[in-house]
Amino acid sequence: MKRALITGVTGQDGSYLAELLLRKGYEVIGLVRRSSSFNTDRIERIYQDPHASDYRFKLVYGDLEDASSLNRIIRTTTPSEIYNLGAQSHVRVSFDVPDYTADTVGLGTLRLLETLRETGQKCKLYQASSSEMFGGSPPPQNETTPFRPRSPYACAKVFAHHLCENYREAYGMFICSGILFNHESPRRGIPFVTRKITRAAARISHGLDRKLFLGNLEAKRDWGFAGDYVEAMWLMLQQEQPDDYVIATGESHSVREALEVAFGTLGLDWHKHVEIDPRYFRPTEVDHLCGDASKARAKLGWQPKVHFKELIEMMVKSDEADVRSALEGRAPAV
Repeated sequence: MKRALITGVTGQDGSYLAELLLRKGYEVIGLVRRSSSFNTDRIERIYQDPHASDYRFKLVYGDLEDASSLNRIIRTTTPSEIYNLGAQSHVRVSFDVPDYTADTVGLGTLRLLETLRETGQKCKLYQASSSEMFGGSPPPQNETTPFRPRSPYACAKVFAHHLCENYREAYGMFICSGILFNHESPRRGIPFVTRKITRAAARISHGLDRKLFLGNLEAKRDWGFAGDYVEAMWLMLQQEQPDDYVIATGESHSVREALEVAFGTLGLDWHKHVEIDPRYFRPTEVDHLCGDASKARAKLGWQPKVHFKELIEMMVKSDEADVRSALEGRAPAV
């Protein structure tokens, strides 16, 4: 039985990836940070009683800021695959907490790489790189496009990405970096713009809110479904040779288009409810990201199944169902 370690298992991608690996027969170890409150909502559906005989999903305490915990976990669990998804991943917030972002994203990756080098653990590593690394480079962006990061988050991701390249070449490690473009789902965190939009549309449709405050409506992104993208992560580690891959749909849409689809799904006119708030503008904006995933299609056989309109509609319907359930007293309000 293969054993996989996932950092960031309680996040959107971590939860979808854990489900995928369990379906494929893996034993899954999820790294979680200690907190006074539980943050395991996304993985509740796959939680297993550790006393069960078929127990294949285990949570362990650790932190990318704590090298000793990484060393202990890798030595004791001996994973055959590691998926490094943990990070402070909100781009706008990275301007407010740049030190913390650089520590978790950049130095956290370095600590993980050094742990693997020092322990000699022979396993395959997936590194979550980001389309934000391209920043100011014009689209379409692929594996050879120059990085021009425009946020502390993107700078930290570039550092981590180059570290992985260096350790792969210097020490012969099996390391694949997935340069994933924006990927969303009903599990997306509420502060991220797509979920902020779909949740607001759902609440406005039921009279719970009247306004939605946003920043740059003209920013264009290549949005895909997180459930599709975690399959690409797994495929990378099943190859004979490690490599880096762009994962994207090849289509870009503006925040304005996301508003039109989300509010239109519920019969609303977004113009009546959306206001611009300067606090949501980034000090340096990334205007247009659109990925060229032809390499992933050719070498991995991967292609997206869910596209933009279907994705936004899926998220709106999920948020609307949650709001309706809360109003009917069947669930806490979202």
